[in-house]
Amino acid sequence: MNEIDVMRVGIIGVGLMGHGIAKNVLARGGFPLAFLDHPGNQPVDDLIGLGASACKSPGDLADASDVIILCVTGSPQVEAILTGTTGVLSRLRKGTIIVDCSTALPESTLRMAAAVRAAGGRFLDAPMTRTARHAEEGTLNLLVGGEEADLRSVRAVLASFTEGVEHVGPVGFGHRLKLLHNYVSIGFMALLGEAAAQAADAGVDPAIFVDVLAKGGGAGVALQRMAPAIATGDAGAVPFFIDNALKDISYYQTMASNSGASKAIADGVGTAIAAVVECGHGQAYISDLARLLRKAKPAA
Repeated sequence: MNEIDVMRVGIIGVGLMGHGIAKNVLARGGFPLAFLDHPGNQPVDDLIGLGASACKSPGDLADASDVIILCVTGSPQVEAILTGTTGVLSRLRKGTIIVDCSTALPESTLRMAAAVRAAGGRFLDAPMTRTARHAEEGTLNLLVGGEEADLRSVRAVLASFTEGVEHVGPVGFGHRLKLLHNYVSIGFMALLGEAAAQAADAGVDPAIFVDVLAKGGGAGVALQRMAPAIATGDAGAVPFFIDNALKDISYYQTMASNSGASKAIADGVGTAIAAVVECGHGQAYISDLARLLRKAKPAA
């Protein structure tokens, strides 16, 4: 049996996205799996039923893993998990590969990759595109930064929960491209939400509004995802919290500022989303902007 076939996998972050990843690593990939026991996890009874084991600390998980997948909120969480007193690096086994599927700042990613290498491990930044539904179906796409040889070592693990895995450059490029991707995606949806709100306030039939855009320059994936919320008020098609959208836009703004790039449009998107969060709607889904940006704000 090839060494990769018996790789022991650990995952930290069994939330909306991580649960699907964990399930498919077990059920489709057949890999032994350990996960960090954490109150933010989704229910894990099904994972335990498939043979997964819970670990009390990131260090405990490092002891039990040949490859560790991180699927947490952002850079502060990644840094704490890796470098904390009982963090992964405190007990990292030589040769362990860290696969960071979180959305993170490239500058932080480079620091964490260097710390992992100094501890004897290897590092890939592999942020995800698509949604929690795709995670459960095992059809996520990954944008991977790092060494090609390290990616080859874990391809069988990644294949268990993905449809596409693209090597986009050295360490840091995965997270850089994820922020560019999310800026464009969130920006499109924020623009559509604001336009849909204005159309609704003016009495435009929402079905006609969607149809006109779909037949012209407004067509695209963003409109397809937003259409149920615009036409029927069903915001569940895009299960992505506005809080997280604001975090991702703020990361993009930081990345752009650090490189001296223009970010005037990003600043506008950030301001619009921040206002919605300040009104207490951070845990609404982003497609609900079509409702929340109306002049007469409907009740949450």
